[in-house]
Amino acid sequence: MSFILEILLMGLVMLFGSYITPGVEVNGFGSAILAAVLIALANATIGFILRILTLPLNIITLGLFSFIITVLMILLVDSMMTSFNTSGFWAAAILAIVMAVIKMVFGGLANSRS
Repeated sequence: MSFILEILLMGLVMLFGSYITPGVEVNGFGSAILAAVLIALANATIGFILRILTLPLNIITLGLFSFIITVLMILLVDSMMTSFNTSGFWAAAILAIVMAVIKMVFGGLANSRS
C-alpha cells in the first residue's frame, strides 16, 4: 500500500514541479506518474551503473556528479516520452532540485506523523 502511495506522491511532486519550473511541461497527472516511475526506474538501473562507474569522480566532487546523473536520467525520460518535455539541461536540473526539496518536505511530514 505504501508503494502505491509513494508512486502517487511522486506523480504529484512531478506535476507540481512542472508547474513551478520554467521550461518543463507535463500533460496531465497520468503522464506525471508515468514520468516519475520512469525516472525512478532509470535511476535504479542505468543511474546505479553510472554511479558505480563514476565513483572516483563522485568522491572528488563530493556527490555533485550524482546529481548530474539524476539530471541525465530526467533528460533520458524526456527523450522517451512525448507528454513530458524539458527545454534543456538547466530546466531538468531545476526540476531535479524542486522535486528533491518537495519530496524532502513530504518525507519529513510523513515521518513526523508516525
